[in-house]
Amino acid sequence: MADVGAHQVGEGLFGLLVQFARALRNSGIPVSASEEIDATAVTAAVDLTQRWQLREGLAAAMVKNPQHRRTFDVIFDIWFPSASGAPSTVDRQLRGDESDVDELRRRLTEALLRGDEDDLRRVAEQAVASLGRQSAGPGRQSWFSYRVMRQMSPETLISTLLADMLRRPDTDEPPSAMDEMVARATISDRTARFRRQVEAETRRRLVEERGADTVARHAVPALADQVDFLRATRDDLAELRRTVQPLARRLAARLAIRRRHPRRGRLDIRRTVRASLATGGAPVVTHFRPRRPHKPELVVLCDVSGSTASFAHFTLLLTRALREQFAKLRAFAFVDGCDEITRFLGPDIELPDAVSRLMSEARVVQFDGHSDYGRAFETFEDNWPDAVGPNTSLLILGDARTNFRDPGLASLKNLVSSARQAFWLNPEPRRHWDSGDSVAGQYAEVLPMVECRNASQLAHFVQQLLPH
Repeated sequence: MADVGAHQVGEGLFGLLVQFARALRNSGIPVSASEEIDATAVTAAVDLTQRWQLREGLAAAMVKNPQHRRTFDVIFDIWFPSASGAPSTVDRQLRGDESDVDELRRRLTEALLRGDEDDLRRVAEQAVASLGRQSAGPGRQSWFSYRVMRQMSPETLISTLLADMLRRPDTDEPPSAMDEMVARATISDRTARFRRQVEAETRRRLVEERGADTVARHAVPALADQVDFLRATRDDLAELRRTVQPLARRLAARLAIRRRHPRRGRLDIRRTVRASLATGGAPVVTHFRPRRPHKPELVVLCDVSGSTASFAHFTLLLTRALREQFAKLRAFAFVDGCDEITRFLGPDIELPDAVSRLMSEARVVQFDGHSDYGRAFETFEDNWPDAVGPNTSLLILGDARTNFRDPGLASLKNLVSSARQAFWLNPEPRRHWDSGDSVAGQYAEVLPMVECRNASQLAHFVQQLLPH
């Protein structure tokens, strides 16, 4: 195991920790002064020649939220790299031509079969050294992980790996479906570990060339609750879905605290006047009526087309997780048709199944599959006229891009006038509203439109929507 670089200790480990803590704060991870002092104590308690001890010690002192650990690990790799220069495991004879790629893929196949972390790391280091360097402009070169993964193509090795993993030399019986499922999951997990090793080695090389501050500004992934819905990758969405339940629990806990300490209601004139008799008619002591929190009925109408689908799915999952906070929850989805999807959000349905069934069974596409807000509003108004009533909070999710079709303002005004309150959540940046086919400005004249680009903004809005 590589140790913490001697040059870092020479520059002052304390100063390095200060810069490391600043980088964590810049990424959104809260680090207090006392936690920074604890981190300094960690360096005296662990063996600095064992890098993993320093990583775990600093994580214990500075990370309070498990969802921040992924970002912490990336920043740790930037400020405390595993080595400097080319690793000793790199075979300098490889130069990245076609025969070298075949040799690297052979090594990768063996490493994926064994599943040993050190083997995967050595192959990743060799692959980055041989394939990761590329021109990044006139007279300039840089390191790229996507170039390495494209040439190594571990996904094309799946059939070979499956055949080796499922081979049974001592029996003629074919492997069961369960065996194949376990083998596929194992391969997927090891491939993901190899990808992370390649990304870590690429970042390390970039840090050596450009410096930690520069790389930290561009290579640190956003925290899960700060990921832009419209730019989220598949891994980001998986991480977001894992945050649904913890986020819902935190929101529910805050509401419970509010209910235990409710704000005062309206002035109780009768009790106040009666109490003033003891002070000669002066209302020294005032009494207020207890505040009765309203538990709203919620109707969610969401655009599930194209890029807004991930935003709509996450919002639906969050509102489903908070369903006990509402008197009634109904959900509807649309593209150029509209259908009720409440049945897919039952408490006994797993989250991935809910999303999968929503897309395959709901009749949300009836024509060309492009968003048609006007038709969707009219269909909703005609087919479910009683869905929105005086006790209903109406929540509309979408980017307000109508593909230059009728925006259906008349139907929208009818819906908003029937509801107790109505809001529109738009996942696009406000500066993009009213550009191209967006009619966000016209909709915003009918009901309040809120920019909602990440889970943090969504949680804040839902907290305001729920009863106080």
